[in-house]
Amino acid sequence: MQTLDLVLFPNQGLREICAPVTEMTDELDRLIDDMFYTMYDAPGIGLAAPQIAVQQRVIVMDVSEKKDQPIALINPKIVRTAGQITWEEGCLSLPDIYAKVDRPSDILVRGMNRDGKQIEMEASDLLAICIQHEIDHLNGKLFVDHLSPLKRTRLLQKFKKLQAEKAER
Repeated sequence: MQTLDLVLFPNQGLREICAPVTEMTDELDRLIDDMFYTMYDAPGIGLAAPQIAVQQRVIVMDVSEKKDQPIALINPKIVRTAGQITWEEGCLSLPDIYAKVDRPSDILVRGMNRDGKQIEMEASDLLAICIQHEIDHLNGKLFVDHLSPLKRTRLLQKFKKLQAEKAER
């Protein structure tokens, strides 16, 4: 397994709608392994393929405390939502930027597991938020897009300033 390079905002690949996966291959299996390795190394709780410059509908996540419950979803689609929750989100493609986002608290998601089997999964709270956040990436959307224009502009300005400071070091 290898750590893959993370794509950072404002890379245009983060704004593209990803293509569905049409067949399960050994290459896709390796990609999923590398995505988990990259996510854990970052460290993060979720990662979508466009965040490592792969424009396919693949997400991985693990919201467990011990990092021992990995979930991979291929071509995920949310089929039902309920409730509402506000949670402070961050993103590996916008390091050091956090904001409270409102999302449905309970979801039903449908997709394929890494064996190519169609599955449905109910999720709530942090797992539901993580799944929604990662699916947003597959649709070219970032968590800051859920904020007011003023708040989004301020956070993106802060991010650009932080990146400029890092580049100077």
